[in-house]
Amino acid sequence: MTITQHSKQQQRRQWLRRGAAAVALAAVLGGIAAPAALAAPAARAGASAATRGALVSVVPLDTLDRGQVVAELGTLGIDPSTVRYGVRAYRLTYATVDPQGRPTTATGLLVLPRGGPHRLDLVSDTHGTVATRDDAPSGGAGSNRLTPYLHASAGRAVAAPDYLGLGGGPGSHPYMDTRSSVTASVDMLKAARTAADRLGHPVSRDVYATGFSQGGQVAMALGRELSRGRDGLRLRALAPMAGPHDLLGSEFPGLTDGRVDPRVGVFYLSYFFTAQNRLHPLYKDPAEVFRAPYAQAVEGLFDGSHQPQDIVAALPATPQELLTPEWTENVRSPRGALLEAIRANDGVCDWKPAVPVRLYAGGADTDVPIANSRACAADLARHGVRAKVVDQGPDADHTATAVRSAPQVVRWFDSIRQAPSS
Repeated sequence: MTITQHSKQQQRRQWLRRGAAAVALAAVLGGIAAPAALAAPAARAGASAATRGALVSVVPLDTLDRGQVVAELGTLGIDPSTVRYGVRAYRLTYATVDPQGRPTTATGLLVLPRGGPHRLDLVSDTHGTVATRDDAPSGGAGSNRLTPYLHASAGRAVAAPDYLGLGGGPGSHPYMDTRSSVTASVDMLKAARTAADRLGHPVSRDVYATGFSQGGQVAMALGRELSRGRDGLRLRALAPMAGPHDLLGSEFPGLTDGRVDPRVGVFYLSYFFTAQNRLHPLYKDPAEVFRAPYAQAVEGLFDGSHQPQDIVAALPATPQELLTPEWTENVRSPRGALLEAIRANDGVCDWKPAVPVRLYAGGADTDVPIANSRACAADLARHGVRAKVVDQGPDADHTATAVRSAPQVVRWFDSIRQAPSS
């Protein structure tokens, strides 16, 4: 996933593989190459800044004209019909908090249209699973930028958080820790508004939330947080794509009943267990969970420096080969500390949005089975909210779901924007 001339075509595809472990399978995939970072004036705030969302720095990254945006999307077969403008992209560093509530910093990608209305609405675009720091949206070449560019080219500002411990943020990434993903996303929205204003593009308080795979789950939880009205932001619409919204009822069962590809399951479980163990202690010794020889290496594989293909090469092909018999059964029927960790990050659809919601999924998705989105719709229905599940078809795997859904989300946001808001 590093930027090299001979692998650029593969890197452009990386964005499509940000789901719960498909990122590590098959070909090495990637994003758009960024020019060298340029010095930029920065608003200074230390890591100990008391104000969450305070802007620390702004660094210019990419500048693309409309034709270049169309060309980049075209390499992936993404419908470019919503592209109206070129884009400019920036890396933001901002103040936030870690999973324990202690002050820290994080980074994220701000993308602005080169044109459009003077005052812009804001899209929160939360990315799927990445295990390598530089594969986060604001990271180095090969980073995850295409959906932010797609939304910005339609005339909205886009805030794409890296999450904690990815991009330029310190520490380890607390993978699938929903709470800290939400705090990092809210604070990124605040920093994005400040930066956009200083860059001459004031941003309204209206937020359209979307995300893919892990980011789809984060989008639902972010929507719930924004709906509480505590952050000076107003949620306008929710459009998660292929999100693991139902960990206990759909995603974990899919790991053992064949709906999730075994290699995907190995990557997903390894990342989840090692990250969650730092937050909800699951084991004292990796050998309690992982078979030899994987127990000695698995934690180091997810330190943010390893490429996905190297992680996959170091792990077995099936969860049964990865896990001890006790933990194979624990995945099949979660209990104890594992059950607590799952429940702490589940239930993101168990609330009542006051905005339109659409859930995008694919019938052939073996990373995040469509049952997750259907379960989310059922949860929302119990609260009296009708959320349409947009099924991209029986041939739509994780990749195809992203390719087909993203332009549809842009058009749906356009239709919401044209409707009067309360």
